[in-house]
Amino acid sequence: MIKIFITEDQELYLEGLTLLLNSQPGLQVTGSCRNGAQLLQSLPHMSADMLLLDVYLPDFDPEELIKKVRFEKPEIKIVFLTIMRGTRLVHKLIKYNIQGYILKNAELDELVYGLKAVAGGGQYFSNDINIAADPNVKTTVSMTDNKIREILTRRETEILQLVCKEYSNMEIAEKLFLSVGTVETHRKKLISKLGVNNTIGLVKFAIKNDLL
Repeated sequence: MIKIFITEDQELYLEGLTLLLNSQPGLQVTGSCRNGAQLLQSLPHMSADMLLLDVYLPDFDPEELIKKVRFEKPEIKIVFLTIMRGTRLVHKLIKYNIQGYILKNAELDELVYGLKAVAGGGQYFSNDINIAADPNVKTTVSMTDNKIREILTRRETEILQLVCKEYSNMEIAEKLFLSVGTVETHRKKLISKLGVNNTIGLVKFAIKNDLL
């Protein structure tokens, strides 16, 4: 079970996010607060593997807060959740060893995938955040067989393997007795779930995780 503590100043968003995450297998929100001061007070007795933090809280700037969190609890995994797409702040925060930066408009599948990737020892940054120039970011995560099974269905794994073998959508459709539109939908969903940008990203993921 991945235990998550959320810090978010918008009450309705916090409540909705807590309900959504608690509805997902393998995830549990063990606590939450509305600002940085409450977060720091909670750290000593916190039962969580991961912090999910809003970037802009009313009482702390993100760099100041993360310095204090890292000092008090250096081992905890930190993922920022934000509406901010700019890369300058991301690059500043990376030096404090954050594990993720996910946009608030991400679909639930992407958010859950990102959190599970981080829990499995990787990092996750939304595709819309251009962090490719930073050598400290590992955008392709290696995962255990159990983690892969949690994220990908059997059909998605089949299609991923065929895509990596350079089958076209039509050839995959004929082989699996599906429509071309269904195959295209699966391909798009794979790209979203695995946090990659294109077919090359799918191939890299499959190779790194011994799926071929």
